[in-house]
Amino acid sequence: MPRARAKVNLWLQVVGRRADGFHLLDSLVAFTDLADEIEVAPASDLTLEIVGPVAASLEGDPDNLVLKAARLLAGRAGVAPRAAIRLTKRIPVAAGLGGGSADAAATLLALVELWRVAMPQEELFDLAETLGADVPMCLAGRPALASGIGERLAPAPALPACAILLVNPGVALPTPAVFGARQGSFSAARPIGEGWPDLGSLAEDLGRRGNDLTEAAISLQPEIAGVLDRLRRSDGVAHAAMSGSGATCFGLYATIEEAQRAASLLPVSWWRHAGRLV
Repeated sequence: MPRARAKVNLWLQVVGRRADGFHLLDSLVAFTDLADEIEVAPASDLTLEIVGPVAASLEGDPDNLVLKAARLLAGRAGVAPRAAIRLTKRIPVAAGLGGGSADAAATLLALVELWRVAMPQEELFDLAETLGADVPMCLAGRPALASGIGERLAPAPALPACAILLVNPGVALPTPAVFGARQGSFSAARPIGEGWPDLGSLAEDLGRRGNDLTEAAISLQPEIAGVLDRLRRSDGVAHAAMSGSGATCFGLYATIEEAQRAASLLPVSWWRHAGRLV
């Protein structure tokens, strides 16, 4: 079954804005071992069952991205939208981890197989883009350099092996609100070198670039500042920052044991996941 992996923006710079108001980005995107799961089966109509640790956060959403993806694919492929879809939800909602986009991408992959859709890869990616700027990168599911509004993807250099600790203080933060709160000038996109031979070199580059949405996110949810402070003071952390538009933050560590130790010292009310980049 396709796994809908949580996306992390290891850096995110806002480099401009289009005439239609959408912001232009420069970002290094990676994926983690935290994932939702999509299961599909033949059915007489289209249904969606949501289970899992954070399923309750999607209650009352009758037409989320999973169903939109299914209907869009069926319409493009000329097939009846018939499938029983089961979503096991583990990625927090509105958390800067691309969970909804990852779910949509995994749904497309699962239904292409179930419905035996013969669609060129380029067309599938175009279809994914109509669901949201993050869906194509989740469809690719590998480290990428994202530009444009996030839809332009180029392969990223190999990332060094490391552990990651994801932390959310239990608040949702809609992306449009964060971009709306952003102030100041735009960053200049910087070229990257040949890659990062170790965690230290990656952390140094991440520290130079940062996340241009951090101040805006903190202005809306001040708890984020506390999360970043705890991560930056944790033993063994190589780099800590906010992912995407927040409110989830991350710390990078050399070993999973260091990430787990840091996780164990956080307030019990905070959501956390200690795992790895994949």
